[in-house]
Amino acid sequence: MGWLSKIFKGSSHKISEEHCHENYGEDTDGPTCSGDTWPENENEDIDRAIALSLLEENQKGKNVIDFDSQLEEDEQLARAIQESLNVESPPRYGNGNAYPPQYGNGNTHPPHYGNGNGNAHPPQYGNGNTHPPQYGNGNTHPPRYGNGNTYPPRYENGNAFPPRYGNGNTYPPIPIYYPIGSRICAGCNAEIGFGRYLNCLNAVWHPECFRCRACNAPISDYEFSTSGNYPYHKSCYKESYHPKCDVCKHFIPTNPAGLIEYRAHPFWVQKYCPSHEHDNTPRCCSCERMEARDTRFINLNDGRKLCLECLDSAIMDTSECQPLYLDIQEFYEGLNMKVEQQVPLLLVEREALNEAREGERNGHYHMPETRGLCLSEEQTISTIARRPKFGAGNRATDMITEPYKLTRLCEVTAILILYGLPRLLTGSILAHEMMHAWLRLKGYRTLSQDVEEGICQVIAHMWLDAELMSGSDGDAASTSSSSSSGASKKGTRSQFERKLGEFFKHQIESDISPVYGDGYRAGQQAVHKYGLRRTLDHIRMTGTFPC
Repeated sequence: MGWLSKIFKGSSHKISEEHCHENYGEDTDGPTCSGDTWPENENEDIDRAIALSLLEENQKGKNVIDFDSQLEEDEQLARAIQESLNVESPPRYGNGNAYPPQYGNGNTHPPHYGNGNGNAHPPQYGNGNTHPPQYGNGNTHPPRYGNGNTYPPRYENGNAFPPRYGNGNTYPPIPIYYPIGSRICAGCNAEIGFGRYLNCLNAVWHPECFRCRACNAPISDYEFSTSGNYPYHKSCYKESYHPKCDVCKHFIPTNPAGLIEYRAHPFWVQKYCPSHEHDNTPRCCSCERMEARDTRFINLNDGRKLCLECLDSAIMDTSECQPLYLDIQEFYEGLNMKVEQQVPLLLVEREALNEAREGERNGHYHMPETRGLCLSEEQTISTIARRPKFGAGNRATDMITEPYKLTRLCEVTAILILYGLPRLLTGSILAHEMMHAWLRLKGYRTLSQDVEEGICQVIAHMWLDAELMSGSDGDAASTSSSSSSGASKKGTRSQFERKLGEFFKHQIESDISPVYGDGYRAGQQAVHKYGLRRTLDHIRMTGTFPC
């Protein structure tokens, strides 16, 4: 189809030559276009070319399968070419120009639409923007969801990406999953779900279940104390376990090394600050306990102090002590050691006892304080004839003393005991001093201090044992008219009095002095091994304890 090739070449040539010239000036009415136009007679040339082409094809003897269909096809092709090359097609914008003016003001590129800004590129939509909005909302790229934003929010809180869990975070915390039953509260034994919990003492707790062992209130402090497996508030722990002074009732302070340092009585376990050993805190002359700040001891006339518990069974005058004296004599008779002579027993004040001790040529004295004496010399002793009364300030008043002249009728003139001591202590002292009298009256030669004091302590310990085991203070004590001895009647001894008797035994056993302490332990060992009678016989012959 050579004709078609020619036509396409000519058409291509014509189109490639079309061009626009843009002129900018005040006299021009608008843009103009120049180019080649199609003459009227050219249509005839095209028809003639088509006819010639068809004739040439037929002359070349090409096979035509269907002439009618081929003709119809050629006619359709001719009509298509005719329509594409129709030179009579009207102008596109109705102003007689192939390319109409764009703005109607005679300028190829007019100024922007009367806004007086002299910009070469006018706004296209009257909004001052070179690129007009596409959807009439003032934005080049319209919003997709009609809320004024190109990218609308997905949720109702105004954020493009709202928080998912209401905690202000775009990404919520990742939950940690535990097997069912893996977190059981050690307080209520219920499962701990999501939320706050405490991990203490190798267990987990609800915050409200982690409670103080002492006050049962929840522990919310950062620090706490423990005792065993139990938690405590620090203040509750201090109140429960930090030692308090039994004297001043304050917490015992720490020493410069940060350690709690205190003193304690070896028997009563009374804890007190070390400072009380040097601040003149009074002690009971019987049980040796310190006077607490919230109590008041009894002030005896000779300067000693007596606690109220020891006062309950204290013996205050000579006549009150006579039943106890008879009881001790019966005890000796039970040991086949009866004292034949009547030795006077006198209760005296401390001053009188010290004066009598100074008048003795011989004798052994228990330091730092002597509480009993077995006298061998004739002396005049001031004895207590009537017990004192206790008035304001717990002071003893109205006590009556009288002189007593000692006459030497035998080796022993009298036994003196300090007044105001509990019955068990008075009895143990009396048993000790009676053994001195027995040894002298039985003609035992002068013994070494440790042997004589040691065997006397053994007898005193034996009497205390007998009293505590029997639970009886003796019939003589029961007939005493004093109120204090009334508290010690048979079967009515108080728990404290029994404790007091154990303390007096403890004093004898734990005495560290070489005379009284070591002497007692040696004598007790001998009596335990050989019995009292054989031990006394050995002492009579050798003056020593049997080995």
